[in-house]
Amino acid sequence: MLDNCCAFTGHRPHKFPWRYNEADSRCVALKSAMTEQITKMVEDGVTDFYSGGADGVDCWASLIVLELRQKNPALKLHLILPHEGQADKWSDPAQERYLSILKQADSAEYVSHEYYDGCMLDRNHRLVESAGLLLAVYNGERRGGTAATIRYARKLGGRIIILNPISLEIIRM
Repeated sequence: MLDNCCAFTGHRPHKFPWRYNEADSRCVALKSAMTEQITKMVEDGVTDFYSGGADGVDCWASLIVLELRQKNPALKLHLILPHEGQADKWSDPAQERYLSILKQADSAEYVSHEYYDGCMLDRNHRLVESAGLLLAVYNGERRGGTAATIRYARKLGGRIIILNPISLEIIRM
């Protein structure tokens, strides 16, 4: 695990009260809080960011890194994706965003060519193993991929920043 690397984890849009309405003021505020945290990481020397490319938090964080990279070309966005065709069943706008991120990323690797039960978990483990820091947008629910990813990062002893998507409270572990 490298100290200059950060991985992202967080919920899909349907887990938020605003669901897919990114114009909702709560979503705008969350993205602003994410930008603030990622900017602080860059100021603290983080240069490499790892995203799983999932709809919602992963894509939002990826876009923030790509935006910051325009001013700081030392920043790198690495995608660790569960399987090819991850976005095939998403809405057209979500697919377009995903493909745009994929084209702009510095690297992309797939856990598998095809979907299999457990490929998302394997992707999440690889994300945590790639970085010394995890930024988790987490609502506190005990089940699900985000909770499991945070538990895995704790097990490996990585640093964790939890951003509550509703209160925008930050917890550092």
